[in-house]
Amino acid sequence: MTAATEALPKTAVVAVIGAGAMGAGIAQVAALAGHPVRLLDLKPGAAAQAIAGIRATLARLADRGRLTVDAAAAAAERLAVAESTAGLADASLVVEAIVERLDAKLGLFAELEGIVAEDAILATNTSSIPVTAIAASLRCPGRVVGMHFFNPAPLMALVEVVSGLATDPAVAATVHETAHAWGKKPVHTRSTPGFIVNRVARPYYAEGLRLLDEQAADAATLDAVMRESGGFRMGPFELMDLIGHDVNFAVTRSVFDAFFGDPRFTPSLIQQELVAAGRLGRKSGRGFYDHAPGSVPPAASTEPARALPTGTTVWTESTLGALMAARLERSCVAFARDERPGPGGAIARIGDTFIHVTDGRTATQRGADEGRAATVLVDLLLDPSTAARVALAPADTCGEEAFGDAVALFQAAGFAVSRLDDVPGLAVMRTVAMLANEAADAVNQGVCDARAADLAMRAGVNYPRGPLEWADAIGLPAVLTVLDHLQRTYGEDRYRASPLLRRLVAGGRSFHR
Repeated sequence: MTAATEALPKTAVVAVIGAGAMGAGIAQVAALAGHPVRLLDLKPGAAAQAIAGIRATLARLADRGRLTVDAAAAAAERLAVAESTAGLADASLVVEAIVERLDAKLGLFAELEGIVAEDAILATNTSSIPVTAIAASLRCPGRVVGMHFFNPAPLMALVEVVSGLATDPAVAATVHETAHAWGKKPVHTRSTPGFIVNRVARPYYAEGLRLLDEQAADAATLDAVMRESGGFRMGPFELMDLIGHDVNFAVTRSVFDAFFGDPRFTPSLIQQELVAAGRLGRKSGRGFYDHAPGSVPPAASTEPARALPTGTTVWTESTLGALMAARLERSCVAFARDERPGPGGAIARIGDTFIHVTDGRTATQRGADEGRAATVLVDLLLDPSTAARVALAPADTCGEEAFGDAVALFQAAGFAVSRLDDVPGLAVMRTVAMLANEAADAVNQGVCDARAADLAMRAGVNYPRGPLEWADAIGLPAVLTVLDHLQRTYGEDRYRASPLLRRLVAGGRSFHR
């Protein structure tokens, strides 16, 4: 294999094996990028049917003005059916998108080795099988690489370029540049369980499921908090319903087993029950939500309107305190501004009620530590200046009137307020801290670099920020404190902090600066 680091030329034939939704999507992307494409599927007529579907899609895109008529027609002409693997002999790149079974992939690549040229690249779209294992039995394992697209391939920007133990770096570089030339956002990753996205994303589901298990709030409220406070496009429960609980649970089990039972990836009994009951989400008509025609989605729990009493102080030394003050001023709310740090890091006080941003302790524990019964915690906000909702949790020792004062303050600033039970780390903060921690461990173990980890999560699953850039924005010492408090509270290795995070904090550094 040569050391070429340029994208494959547009004259290079791209073969796609597997004419399902993923394979058809990859074929469409390659054809639009200018390559002749051969599509193969063992099921008679499947490839022809997929090409007809792609051509219909291209025509619709042209009708809507998203493609020129000439570009759509040219891409349609580049698509051809391959009747057998023998018809792929002239392919420079073969991308397999067949069933997720190692034996099937091994058999296919062994057959291809005797058909394609010695310098042809063999790529697998696997999301869970080690590239090293797929390549191990081949004569030329160096030309095998992962080219993991996300569904739907024509719309999702990310491509994980996965290097197995034997993958030639020049092959990975060529695939990376080819994906970039196709208009994608490729990232390099080692072949480890879950690669980047399916590994780093596990806490998004796992922490939501644990919060539900601990009755922090119902699914609709937790979803609303993650969307309207955290800025995520979908909350964890609606996202799991969309993905399918059978698929999501299987991925979690796969990663858990591949990491030899690491408690960080422990599957959820709640999700196991849903799968056992056949409540798989949208595709079965029911999951966490009822998806039957005409069903009405449940509303998030929102605190009723309350009047703000006099005697409010906001400490503006903190970012949240300053932005709260600005929102209150826009709403013409009377309060006292104090530019010094609040006692114990408090952002506001109404009478005897002190409000703090969560640091991973429960409100009850923090109140006990600081000698204040009326303690209320506020969850992390992606953008406090524009967020529509905020989650608050009172200490067990905080009376309803005192909690109501805290609710009234945030309502006066224009927030809808959702009450969470007094769980450590609340919802957004603990989830973001765990996402950042998992990304940090991936970087620490050489799976990818920090830039790739952040790009993968933004482009692959539409996170509002990369988890490591989010950790930088929060402040790494604050993230580490949250994780340490979570571990202390639960006594579980699940919340152990990444060694890289500890090292960066000790050195006064960050992931990107």
